[in-house]
Amino acid sequence: MGEAVGTNEVFGYAAKDKAGHLAPFKFTRRAAGPEDVTFKVLHCGVCHSDLHQIRNEWKNSKYPMVPGHEIIGTVTEVGSAVSKFKVGDTVGVGCMVHSCHQCDSCEKGSEQYCEKVVWSYNANYPDGTPTYGGYSTQMIADEKFVLRIPDNLPKDAAAPLLCAGITVWSPMQYFGMNVKGARFGLVGLGGLGHMAVQFAKAFGMHVTIFSTSPAKEKEARELLGADDFVVSKDEEAMKAKAKSIDFIIDTVAAKHSLDPYIAALTTNGKMCLVGMPPDSLEIMPAMLTSGRKLVAGSAIGGIKETQEMLDYCGEHNITCMIENLPLSECNTAMERLEKNDVKYRFVLDIEH
Repeated sequence: MGEAVGTNEVFGYAAKDKAGHLAPFKFTRRAAGPEDVTFKVLHCGVCHSDLHQIRNEWKNSKYPMVPGHEIIGTVTEVGSAVSKFKVGDTVGVGCMVHSCHQCDSCEKGSEQYCEKVVWSYNANYPDGTPTYGGYSTQMIADEKFVLRIPDNLPKDAAAPLLCAGITVWSPMQYFGMNVKGARFGLVGLGGLGHMAVQFAKAFGMHVTIFSTSPAKEKEARELLGADDFVVSKDEEAMKAKAKSIDFIIDTVAAKHSLDPYIAALTTNGKMCLVGMPPDSLEIMPAMLTSGRKLVAGSAIGGIKETQEMLDYCGEHNITCMIENLPLSECNTAMERLEKNDVKYRFVLDIEH
């Protein structure tokens, strides 16, 4: 994999340095092999991690960088050993394009935790060939990391499922946060959060949203169907929720106290962090031991469970709520994303 350079010139947008400005960029992808699927990219979601990466805020950026890991397109070519896809299929690629296939994580279907995982951009294949993401016209990937998109889902609105969707789906499944009638809490109503609410409602759970913004209550209730809404800055309102929530997904990426949410958990309650605050978070141990409560973390999801999520979304007509922008306006998307000026996810139209 990645042993030779292809001949097809690809157009995309790339950051050249940590200033993070995205500019037109022509490059050549690696040569396609017998197990590879080549597809024309139609849509690519804009993730907040794209913004972190192009600015080197995580101190691991490689330039030039073509971001994008919520990639949807139409298959144009398949290798001789490809068995799951054919020309014309609608497919997707998420955050990963390669792993070792041999470690414990890979064998358990958790490729995202493989120590040799290769990300869809800002990474290198084992031979050193760089990966470039979905802010581009073409993608090539091993069929093991290519996902089938249900025909009934709009292609653009399905794109963010490949990161925002699976990031909340995976812990909700793993930690059993899918019990009909259970009480589910969400911290932070954004791209990830609005997906968690849709899944929780589909599972038949009672949903409470915790947010610092009172202005979001109307949309939380009327647009997403939340059963309850709590302004997390209101200490009395938070105290009133003590020991009332069975499960919590916390999507917030800024430093914040976990104690008020742990206090809201019932005995044996579970809370999972999927946001990545840059600083350490403090927890009072007694908050956990007094009710055998669990606080855990989770990152994206494996390929098998991502396909299961996509199939579930197709069966229940679940998609992301998006705003479309042409690829040429990717810098506008970044500027507005930084200001949280999006409901709930930008998706780039690669053809326009």
